[in-house]
Amino acid sequence: MPKTQARPEIVVLLCDADIKHKRETNTWNHLDGRPFSKEERALVLSATRAEFEEIQEQFKRYREHRRTVDEAPDALEQFLAPFMERLADKKLGNAVELMNEDERAELDHLLGLIVEPVRPFTPYTF
Repeated sequence: MPKTQARPEIVVLLCDADIKHKRETNTWNHLDGRPFSKEERALVLSATRAEFEEIQEQFKRYREHRRTVDEAPDALEQFLAPFMERLADKKLGNAVELMNEDERAELDHLLGLIVEPVRPFTPYTF
């Protein structure tokens, strides 16, 4: 049996839902506090297993992204260690001169993970 396709508009709504029960409104709200419209509530209530599985997969990829960002400083240190051992004047610029093209690309990747701010979770980004 073919797997049901997740509907992106429902996944986006569910990812933006504050599912804490609010007695005063008796409805779900967006993360920014706006209550769901009647149309949004109807759409969310039609969510299938496929939509919930898609959200789970997206959060899994986001958590992996966060783990990679969190580990980037240690990964950079481990990556640079063999280059620094070979240098008398232990400066990043000197280490770069020892690197081949692939190693410089990896250095750029690791530095990008450290320098860029951590992005918040957004559906269909990760």
